Formats: sequence, structure tokens, C-alpha cells
Amino acid sequence: MIDSATIADNAILQVRDLKKHFPVRRGLLQRQTGWVKAVDGVSFTLEQGKILGLVGESGCGKTTTGRMILRALDPTEGEILFRQQSGQVVDMAKLSRWQIKEVRREAQMIFQDPYSSLNPRMPVLDLISEPLVAHGWSSRDCELRVTELMVRVGLDPRYIRRYPHAFSGGQRQRIGIARALALSPSLIVADEPVSALDVSVQAQILNLLQELQQDLNLTLLFVAHDLSVVRYLCDEVAVMYQGRLVEQAETEALFSDPQHPYTAMLLNAAPAPDPHAVWMDEDEDVSEAGEVTEVGEAGCTFAPRCRYSSDLCSEQIPVLEDFKGGEPHLAACHHKHEVELKGV
Repeated sequence: MIDSATIADNAILQVRDLKKHFPVRRGLLQRQTGWVKAVDGVSFTLEQGKILGLVGESGCGKTTTGRMILRALDPTEGEILFRQQSGQVVDMAKLSRWQIKEVRREAQMIFQDPYSSLNPRMPVLDLISEPLVAHGWSSRDCELRVTELMVRVGLDPRYIRRYPHAFSGGQRQRIGIARALALSPSLIVADEPVSALDVSVQAQILNLLQELQQDLNLTLLFVAHDLSVVRYLCDEVAVMYQGRLVEQAETEALFSDPQHPYTAMLLNAAPAPDPHAVWMDEDEDVSEAGEVTEVGEAGCTFAPRCRYSSDLCSEQIPVLEDFKGGEPHLAACHHKHEVELKGV
């Protein structure tokens, strides 16, 4: 346990210098030859009742970050400061296996794939009541709570004894959301919860999450790669590249005025749904040919792909810092004061 004064009064989660390094083993004897730095020094603060979008390319470390926050993966280094509903702050990175069970009442996860995340041999009643049973609820109380949750997420409670194969993808994801809400958590990590769904169903699930967040005062860490989804749902966005955060700002500020070349590249990669709109002129492309460097090499990992890179970028890792004044807008770029990037 730590003193609650060490994080901001309005913060529910504060991540400090979080790292996850996986060993690389080669040869017949599987000797360790190095490390893969999947997450390499991530820090951010999530305020109570807000939705923070964590975005980036596949393999950038965003899902690993989300899983470490809930201790589905043990971090290599760093702090995960979580404010419980009692007001006490705990460092989840340092809790034992038995201590983390109690904290998980208040921090839950929605998984990406609604097909593989639900046991096909369990009916809906058992699927949603899993966390309740783990914390000692009686069978009768479980059934009453599951019925309430099914209505809350838009499912017919008459189907409480049906199996997952009887439901569509969107309905299965609603079951996953109900399971995450079972113990009335204050923090939910949503790991790309709509990426496996049809576009029409995505909108329904996003509207449901937005409604639940407002009604229950939930705090969400929303992991995604679809920028249009993030812009619709999130209050703030953090952009991740090669295990590090490169930019963080309020959603509209980041979309309209990006300060890191990688953020601008992501925005330009998503064409506007307007047949008459001009999309990414050659002069506005901030990227250039170059290989993705291994995480942990000296300097900015985006430098080989950036047209603005200099010798400084290859020699020194840029610091994620605020430089605009007013509303916080953090960027990790040595040339953020010099380049002008186009937003959307």
C-alpha cells in the first residue's frame, strides 16, 4: 500500500515508467541471447470517469500494457498506481497473487475476440457469474445479478441458460461486457472490443460502452487501432510506437493538431469518407522508406521512417513532455517546435 497523496486527486490510475521485457532464447539449449522490449517506459495518468484511447500499429505494445495494468502479465519494472473505491491507493505491480484478487473486484477487462473469450461449454449464467462465484456469491444472488446485467447490456434474460453458439458476435461481446461489469468495477480495460465485429454492430457496442460509462461513472482504458472509433468514444488519446508513448493529448487537439510525425502518419493513413476530399499529398507524407528498428536501440525508434529525422534523433531518446501551454499536449519529438504537421 502507498499514500494516496502520491497521485492526483482526480486520478484513478497512474502508470509510471512501465516496462515489459521478454527474453529471447535461441539454440538447442534455449540459451537467452537478448530481450524483446515490448513496453519500454510507458507513463500516463487516467482521470476518474474519463476514457483514454491507447492507439498504435499492431505490435506496438498497447495490449501488453493493458494486460500488465490488470496483472494478467507481470511487469518487468514500473509502478501501476490504482485508486480503489475506498480511496486507498495500491501499486498493482507489487501486489501478491492473493492481494491482486481483491483489487480485481474494481478493475476488469473486456477482451477483443467475443468468440474465443467465452467458454463454449458454459451457459450465459455461468459465464457472467464467474467473477461473482470467485468472490463467494450464492447461486441465487448470482442468478439475480446476471439477470440484471443482461437487461443492462441489452440482452433478453430469457436466454440466460443458452450457450454462446446461440448468439451473434455482437451479442457475445455484450455477454463479455456484462461479465466485466459483474462486480461493479470502477476501471475497465477494453482491448479492441469492436475490432472483430461488423461495422453496424460496432456502432451499437460503442454506444453501449458510452452509455455505461456515463451512467455508472466508469473509467475506461480503450485499446484500439481504429482512429475513427477512438475519435468517437475517447476523451483523450495516447499514441504508442515500438513500446513507447510518442504523443498524448485531448482527442480533438490530437486529431486537429498532431505534434509527432508518427501521429500525423497514422491520421493520413485513414482517408476521409468524402470522395471530394484531398488525401495525403506527396509533400505532406511525413514518412519515408526505412526499416522498423528493434525496440531499445539508441535514439528515437521512429527516426528511420521519418523525413524530419536528424543525427540527434538517432543518438538521443526524445522525452515525452508538454510544450504548448494551456491544455496538456505531450509529444516525444526533438523537432516538435520546428515542423508543421497536418491534422484532420
